[in-house]
Amino acid sequence: MSDKMLKKLKILADAAKYDASCASGTAGKRQANKGDKGIGSLTGGTGICHSFTPDGRCISLLKILMTNYCIYDCHYCINRISSNVKRARFTVQEVVDLTLNFYKRNYIEGLFLSSGIINTPDYTMESMVKIAKSLRLDHGFKGYIHLKTIPNAAPELQEEAGLYADRLSINVELPTQKSLNKFAPEKDLSEITGAMTKLKNKITEHKTSKTYTGRRLPRFAPGGQSTQMIIGADGANDKTILKSSVNLYQTQKLRRVYYSAFSPIPDSSPVLPLKPAPLIREHRLYQADWLLRFYGFKVDEILQGTKDDMLNMDHDPKMSWALKNRHMFPIDINKADKLLLLRVPGLGARTVHKILSIRRYANIAWEDLAKMRVPLGKIKPFITTSDYNPPAYLLDSKDLGQVMKQPNQLELFTTAT
Repeated sequence: MSDKMLKKLKILADAAKYDASCASGTAGKRQANKGDKGIGSLTGGTGICHSFTPDGRCISLLKILMTNYCIYDCHYCINRISSNVKRARFTVQEVVDLTLNFYKRNYIEGLFLSSGIINTPDYTMESMVKIAKSLRLDHGFKGYIHLKTIPNAAPELQEEAGLYADRLSINVELPTQKSLNKFAPEKDLSEITGAMTKLKNKITEHKTSKTYTGRRLPRFAPGGQSTQMIIGADGANDKTILKSSVNLYQTQKLRRVYYSAFSPIPDSSPVLPLKPAPLIREHRLYQADWLLRFYGFKVDEILQGTKDDMLNMDHDPKMSWALKNRHMFPIDINKADKLLLLRVPGLGARTVHKILSIRRYANIAWEDLAKMRVPLGKIKPFITTSDYNPPAYLLDSKDLGQVMKQPNQLELFTTAT
């Protein structure tokens, strides 16, 4: 690789690190037609940026920008037009060659490609589509491709992107139009969600419709859509952020909303906060997001009794809810329904499924939970089994919340009494 290419790669790979909408995907394996030869094909699914496939392999993608030039002036973005950073730009062929060469050297197993806006949104989107199209059609590349789409690009370009990419994403960046007006004045939330809706409809169409000959339509973004929200740049509270996420999941059928804690960037805009958002807040939002998607919680339940509609930083959201609703506990592991079991701190969805399966044939004892590797210290105040009832003082203790913060909590409640 030439020195010039190395310099470009250093600049554009570093510029891409601020995009968090990059994690494991579920598009599965791209099948080649009989007799075709392809490269980059993965077994059992793919992932992004040091993620894991279902068979346990850690894989990675080349995560770069096509260019960090941008005609927009989003205050939170290091690549904004007013930023005094080194600029670089790859040609279409350079990105294709980099991806193939990195794959052949076993550095990567796919590509995550984003870009600043150059000339026009259509010009930028067309170049990104050319890269994906060349990899798929000219080189038989069967690896994972994630493209960042541009909401105000022509719909036909976005639709073409879905024919070659495994996943598409459009970043909303901030949860409200008011925040966008202040920090990203060129962006319009309704325009972004409108582009998401068109892609959602196209994904559904390709999954359910057939051609006039009865054949299925070609695959279209089989890994679905994702988006990103920056946390702590605009002052939005956690309730606003989570309600925005719920709305996106419900209306746009997104696979993931990614949360990125704001961190001051070089040559930052004076309107931005001086301090970074705490990473624990980002972590708590991911935990709350999981409860909303898979555990039957509502936003108002998760934020019940919280100060200023912000998540509790001392406890994970499920523990925080349980401590505020002690009157609902302890519950009987052998009788409680699924939704209530899912609300017990320390019981995950898979463990609950095991419990429901086992108790059809036998009562579950404390020892059985230990064999399931359930965190006994965490669940002990909240459940009963066929041979265990928690001492009354556990739930009644004013210090229970403090005890549950301690790393040695397991030692405090080690034996069933």
